[in-house]
Amino acid sequence: MSIPAAFAGVILIWSTTPLAIQWSSEGGGFLFGVTARMILGLVFCLLAIRIGGVEMPWHAKARATYLAAGLAIYGAMGLVYWAAQYVPSGWIAVLFGLSPLLTSVFSAFWLTEQRLSLRGLAGLVLGVFGLAVIFSGSVAVGPHVGAGVAAVLVSALLHAASAVWVKRLATGLPALAVTGGGLSVAVPAFVLTWFLFDGSWPTHLPERARFAITYLALFGSVLGLFWYYYLLGRVSVVKVNLITLVTPVTALMLGHWLNGEQLLPSVWLGTGLILGGLALHQWDLRISLGGGDR
Repeated sequence: MSIPAAFAGVILIWSTTPLAIQWSSEGGGFLFGVTARMILGLVFCLLAIRIGGVEMPWHAKARATYLAAGLAIYGAMGLVYWAAQYVPSGWIAVLFGLSPLLTSVFSAFWLTEQRLSLRGLAGLVLGVFGLAVIFSGSVAVGPHVGAGVAAVLVSALLHAASAVWVKRLATGLPALAVTGGGLSVAVPAFVLTWFLFDGSWPTHLPERARFAITYLALFGSVLGLFWYYYLLGRVSVVKVNLITLVTPVTALMLGHWLNGEQLLPSVWLGTGLILGGLALHQWDLRISLGGGDR
């Protein structure tokens, strides 16, 4: 698979995932939605591993990689699904746009890919200002939106930390093995959480919810993660997160067109500040890394 094709696939999936997350919670609740998605995703992934003859090593570094991926899947996705009850789907992608900035902070401490310069710090400050602007307009949407925004921000933090952790381990594992290993860690945690805090089987699951769960299981939990870890193994972790320069805008428009979500001026302003910070930050990285892949 070519690197540009993997980038395009992740962009498409990440643009549609926030909206699909909201739809998948209809009828069964967010815990059922995320748990069903992850169980199906693990089944699809193990089938792909079996059919493709992919080896899943279980040495110490491999187990550490699966743990890093699995903890992020459980923590980040659990928070996002909870937040999707209150936060418009497009906002989720916008807030996840902060991931490259957060990733760069972790990379500066855990990796040797780059160091934070004044230009990079300026991009981080712009992103924080954008986040503040979105927070300021959250009251107009609903009483729990602020908490939802905070949950998505923590989710992005976990996602960034996991990406750098996996990159630091540098095990050379097949991307599909990392996906399967991560899901193997996350699924038992999701099942236990659903059983303890809900445990009720939905009496009626709308067709849109069934479609969304299946779509997320196959594309979000398998192909999306496979392409994501494929890219992590071949290019800089910060360059992989350039994807989030595109997905906030596409997700906002999809939420507006398909879900009737209101596009507040504060959201557009905050999105612009976050994307401006990302652009400034990534431009600085391209100069410091000499335009190379690593």
